[in-house]
Amino acid sequence: MRFAIVIEKANRNFAAYVPDLRGCVSTARPLEETDRLIREAIELHLHEMAEDGLPIPVPSSRVEYLEIPA
Repeated sequence: MRFAIVIEKANRNFAAYVPDLRGCVSTARPLEETDRLIREAIELHLHEMAEDGLPIPVPSSRVEYLEIPA
């Protein structure tokens, strides 16, 4: 499965979340650690949903960039 993630820069760290998986978040200081932790969070989130008998949502979020003249 392929999920969109959003990574935002905070004051001293990065925060990541998955729009299609409510409550699936991660924070870390280096960006590489944030990437690793959100991947682990997704895997754990999906595993726990399966254990609880909950349906795994089909990824539906899209990420796009728009060019806006400055």
